[in-house]
Amino acid sequence: MGDDKVHDVIIVGGGPAGSCAANLLAGEGAEVVVLERERFPRFHVGESLLPTELAVLERLGVDLDAVPFLRKHGAVFIDERSGRSSRFSFDEGLPGTPDHAHQIDRATFDHELLRAAARAGARVRERHEVVDVELGADEVRVRVRALAEPGGAEAAAEYELRGRYLVDATGHDTLLARRSRSVEPYRGFGRAAAFRHYRGLAPEINAELHERGDVIVKIVDDGWMWVIPLITGDMSVGLVKAKGKLEAALLEREIAESPLLQRLSAGAQPSPIRLIGNFSYRNTTPQGPRFACIGDAACFLDPIFSSGVALAFAGAERLADLLGPALREGREAEAELMVPLREHMERAYDAFHRFIHRFYHTRLADNLLLAEGHTSHNFRAGVISMLAADVWRDDNPFQNMLLRARRV
Repeated sequence: MGDDKVHDVIIVGGGPAGSCAANLLAGEGAEVVVLERERFPRFHVGESLLPTELAVLERLGVDLDAVPFLRKHGAVFIDERSGRSSRFSFDEGLPGTPDHAHQIDRATFDHELLRAAARAGARVRERHEVVDVELGADEVRVRVRALAEPGGAEAAAEYELRGRYLVDATGHDTLLARRSRSVEPYRGFGRAAAFRHYRGLAPEINAELHERGDVIVKIVDDGWMWVIPLITGDMSVGLVKAKGKLEAALLEREIAESPLLQRLSAGAQPSPIRLIGNFSYRNTTPQGPRFACIGDAACFLDPIFSSGVALAFAGAERLADLLGPALREGREAEAELMVPLREHMERAYDAFHRFIHRFYHTRLADNLLLAEGHTSHNFRAGVISMLAADVWRDDNPFQNMLLRARRV
């Protein structure tokens, strides 16, 4: 497993960001090793994608309709306390915004991406855990532990890999950020999430939810809930709270007190409730000589607008487009190599940060997300394009308003 060869790129983490970067770099001829601690497929939350991911998926050679996954045509915001609701359809966005996305099972989705990276030529090593990293002036050294399979007789073994460049795609583990103590939390966003799945929805409920495949965002006191239909006939339901301690009982209570959720889940089998934290942070040192962090290892924002995979793909794609030529020309050690990546991603992080802040700290939900319409058709189209993660454009009046505001 260990060898004296200096690999072009060592990628730590085989989730969407790592798989995307590996696929694109290997496709350009780079010698890429992906180190993934888990054995895929494995469970992961985050089942709702956004339309801007379609172009990247095409580059990766992954067809989500063929898997298949459920097409998602928009988002519905609901407040049962007031009886108000509003639908935002992606096909009503600004010109050029794609008209659909997908609702996915992350275990299958992430596995498809990792397999596509291997087909492109990346060497994927599952159940290989990074123990230590040394970022040198001339190369990077990674200490790796090959983990025994659960229930297996083999003991874990350690070895070392050498590379020209390191990509941290370790998600919430934030490998390099924790080493350098560069994790900075965003304050005032969701603190944690509680979620479960419902198996075996009634046929009429499946038909209703699958007609458009929309994600439902239900606004509650100090937070929000998600309802995501899956092509398997299951439904993902979760609760995010910005204040107080989030316990399983809170999700149980919200479901019990919601006429909508009682109707949708009637007769279905609920899974045990899971809890996740580590919400909303950024890595203040996401790039440097011979390394870059992408996906959640660079930044994670409250998932109210389902931006996680879109931002992971965007960062991985830009990294690959910068690193590929640099490797061929022998300039991968340049300290400023990834400045364009940082600038590219900061625009998206800033826009979504401001959008999310207004959700929690202003009347944005009442005045915009629950409004039946807006005096300006172009303004509403801009909101939809932001909800689609189509944020790298200059003609969006809503996004431009957010970015021009002096206060976040």
